[in-house]
Amino acid sequence: MDLEVRHLRLVVAIAEHGSLTAAAEQLHLTQSALSHQLRDIEERLRAPLFLRRNRRMTATPAGQRLIEAGLAVLAQLERTETAVRDLGQEKQGLLRVATECYTCYHWLPGVLREFGAKCPGVDVQIQLEATSRPLPVLLAGKLDLALMLSPVRDRRLATTPLFRDELLVVVPARHRFASQPYVHASQLADENMFNYAPREDSYVFQRLLTPAGISPRRLQQVQLTEAILELVRAGLGVSVLARWAVEPYLDRRSLAGVRLTANGFYRHWTAAVPRGLAATPYIGEFLRLIASHAPVRRSDVTSRPVLRAVRPAG
Repeated sequence: MDLEVRHLRLVVAIAEHGSLTAAAEQLHLTQSALSHQLRDIEERLRAPLFLRRNRRMTATPAGQRLIEAGLAVLAQLERTETAVRDLGQEKQGLLRVATECYTCYHWLPGVLREFGAKCPGVDVQIQLEATSRPLPVLLAGKLDLALMLSPVRDRRLATTPLFRDELLVVVPARHRFASQPYVHASQLADENMFNYAPREDSYVFQRLLTPAGISPRRLQQVQLTEAILELVRAGLGVSVLARWAVEPYLDRRSLAGVRLTANGFYRHWTAAVPRGLAATPYIGEFLRLIASHAPVRRSDVTSRPVLRAVRPAG
């Protein structure tokens, strides 16, 4: 066999970062050493794996095939290593979790407490650093479960819908929107807007405003819900936030929450796990607890979350 695990780590790192410099930093190699190793792999396989285009390394068809195999092998290897270590430490398993939205970490502690009582042998680790891009981290084998807002179409994963939560337009109580039954998306073009996430990562921008060509008069990122609410209360702008996160602060005297669009605007949450873990009992229990603890109306929760393999598009 010509390939070794280190070779798979190398091609996966280049694919993930798109450059030899960044991949070398991740692997703690010099750029020249990494270039030499890449040439060695290509000579062993007798096929070019990457092309340099606009200063970015792009995989050839052969390279893409090796990257996909590398991701699967490395993920399985990491899960096996973890399982063996856990057996040595008399643990039942490890569950590494991340969500695609920082605000969801506010209500996860209730899930963790009950899960710890039901599955005391499972070590749960919250991977905050994966929040901005949980899917590639999941596919790389460094996560076991991701709570996703983005579509999941990779056949290596199993998914299940969990719940939906409504987003409200939060405004000062005397704002013109406060007396409306709902806010039309186009009306936000005249407003200063505070947003938790950057535009490119924002659910309301990606799913509603940007496709409609709508942009607020001024957009400012503020990564603290309480700070956003105080800025809105002071009349400096508006925001779009989850109903469950802001309802305790809507007092009608200073803050109001108004539906976005006539039918309301909802985020749909899905759990994604590697297919090899889909039948793991403690993962099923964790998903059941998420559905029962989600801070939304019961009608917005999936009754019995069941993981299913992702079907290929088309």
